[in-house]
Amino acid sequence: MKTLIKKASGELVPFSSAKLRESLVRSGSEEEVINQIVREVEVWLKGKEVIPSKQIYAKAFAMLRKLTTANAARYKLKAAMMELGPTGHPFEFFVGEIYRTMGFDVKVSEILDGHCVTHEVDVVATKENHQRFIECKYYQSTGKNANVQVPLYIRSRVDDIIRMRKSRAEFENFTFSGGVVTNTRFTTDAEAYGECSGLHLLSWDYPKGNGLREIIDREKIFPITSLTSLTTAHKQALMEKGIVICRQILREPTALDSLNLSNKKYRALLEELNALAE
Repeated sequence: MKTLIKKASGELVPFSSAKLRESLVRSGSEEEVINQIVREVEVWLKGKEVIPSKQIYAKAFAMLRKLTTANAARYKLKAAMMELGPTGHPFEFFVGEIYRTMGFDVKVSEILDGHCVTHEVDVVATKENHQRFIECKYYQSTGKNANVQVPLYIRSRVDDIIRMRKSRAEFENFTFSGGVVTNTRFTTDAEAYGECSGLHLLSWDYPKGNGLREIIDREKIFPITSLTSLTTAHKQALMEKGIVICRQILREPTALDSLNLSNKKYRALLEELNALAE
């Protein structure tokens, strides 16, 4: 019998060598490395009836990390998105960096007047004469999805802000929109309502072909939590300073000064950062 994999949602599915191989291919690993890891995982799984998906991930990640740090960092991307915590603030800064790569001017955690009440907006992104008000929904588990209540709530808040801004002379020539970004997924109803109501939704795999995973890979916006050469404490210290993507460290290397890294660890970190930037 095939080993059953218990996903974060609790769903049981048969283990698939093809899916494991696909995830390793996305990491940029060479075929020889991929074949070796898939073979070892298949042998390791023999005799096991049910196993959590995170254990398979941990096994593959440990083997990959021994062979190549940059590919290991890419492989752990999904897990890294869950580590942008424990608060949601680092994820807000991360979303801000995504919008900066799209040419927007970005402000994080803004208090804006609405027609009825004031609102705290996670990200305000402005490009030319357009403004987008974005809510960030951060979860620490892949089994938690943003349901339809999320875009319903955000639509009403965005409409209240837009109504106020349209009454002000300084926004006379502006257009406005709203958005929701989550580090996990939206339910089917949430996606349907987002499309119908005009909200811009962005999740791990939505819109199809242009979700967070594809944007991060394409634009090289890797979160610092994907790094294998820094400890969790180091990453937390950087996130407290608003350093959330690897590219920021390359732009601001002095941010590392307070970490007191040894020369060996510093060189290993730079090597990993430069490999991820390629």
